[in-house]
Amino acid sequence: MEGGGNLEAAIESLLNVEKQMRLAGDVAGTKKAATDILQLCFEARAWKTLNDQILLLSKRRGQLKQAVTAMVQQAMQYIDETPDIDTRVELIKTLNSVSAGKIYVEIERARLIKKLAKIKEEQGLIAEAADLMQEVAVETFGAMAKTEKIAFILEQVRLCLDRQDYVRAQILSRKISPRVFDADTSKEKKKPKEGDNVVEEAPADIPSMLELKRIYYELMIRYHSHNDDYLEICRSYKAIYEIPSVKENPAQWIPLLRKICWYLVLSPHDPMQSSLLNSTLEDKNISEISNFRLLLKYLVTMEVIQWTSLWDTFKDEFNNEKNMLGGSLGDKAAEDFRQRIIEHNILVVSKYYSRITLKRLAELLCLSLQEAEKHLSDMVVSKSLVAKIDRPMGVVCFQSAKDSNNILNSWAMNLEKLLDLVEKSCHQIHKETMVHKAALKV
Repeated sequence: MEGGGNLEAAIESLLNVEKQMRLAGDVAGTKKAATDILQLCFEARAWKTLNDQILLLSKRRGQLKQAVTAMVQQAMQYIDETPDIDTRVELIKTLNSVSAGKIYVEIERARLIKKLAKIKEEQGLIAEAADLMQEVAVETFGAMAKTEKIAFILEQVRLCLDRQDYVRAQILSRKISPRVFDADTSKEKKKPKEGDNVVEEAPADIPSMLELKRIYYELMIRYHSHNDDYLEICRSYKAIYEIPSVKENPAQWIPLLRKICWYLVLSPHDPMQSSLLNSTLEDKNISEISNFRLLLKYLVTMEVIQWTSLWDTFKDEFNNEKNMLGGSLGDKAAEDFRQRIIEHNILVVSKYYSRITLKRLAELLCLSLQEAEKHLSDMVVSKSLVAKIDRPMGVVCFQSAKDSNNILNSWAMNLEKLLDLVEKSCHQIHKETMVHKAALKV
């Protein structure tokens, strides 16, 4: 087979065999002839001939689906054996053109595009790689393994984040439901019934479901960090922290728990944040990092926090985060930390006071009058608090004005309760009277 003439002659004779088998409808024979032609080209290292033969065989009249599938699968094994990048890209493009629009080789096409995107990314063409990956909608592939689907979509999300296309990254991430990671994989798989689609096994290089869970939430942290959505970042870290293999290793869970605590403190006050705050405090592992337990206790306790003393206590811990998993929290996070403490203090004041002078409020918050008024106004606008400021008098009122309908409803309810009490009293008096009358007759 070393001479070019011998190779051409061997291919020609096999093409005649393939034609006979194809016209006779012999599936096994056609597949064998087609794959033998590709094998000859590969052994002779005739890469251009290999590409030409793949195109020729796939376009022959009445070509069998099984033969095309066998050819694509056979040629995919040669990709890693190519001598250089250009030859590899050419072979992948040839296989892509053959498998385009053919549902019976859709999984092979997705794997080919993934390989091509990886090559483009290594060449620094991230935008091209992202565009290539987005062409494939693997969620519609019934025969593809679940883990392979998730891994493919996560790769699409990662490339979008690398090119800073955050809108498309969010759209793609929504194709994966977080509940899929919590499904019980230990249950035995049901045997497919006759007529059902047979799901292929995932390739060996595809990570397990728990590893995919970690990758998914790490990508979500990258996405939410762009929007400074601290609560969602905290929930993502919490999900990684709940992975059994992570919880068993203190070297992994301690940095994660530190991040959970910091992002909880940085999150604006709302019911979800309060729930996470309390559940984190109840976690027995929090005692291992006592400083953070103290920090969370400050936020749960309804007392005014002195910002300067708190910052002096936790400044070193805050700066140490840059050496931890996930990197530093940044300058904006330090400003937001102060903002959250001020908001906490305003909520504490509103709990204990119905009316307070603006001057006294500023003293309690360790702020100027203008800053105190600004922070108070921001909280009222965000509906975290109900308050009114009487500027001429310099008084803040934390009581909400009652609606006339609500007042009337409360009065009606009170009247109803009163009438119920009167009716019950009358019933008791009547009962007592009847008992005493019966006793007198006796």
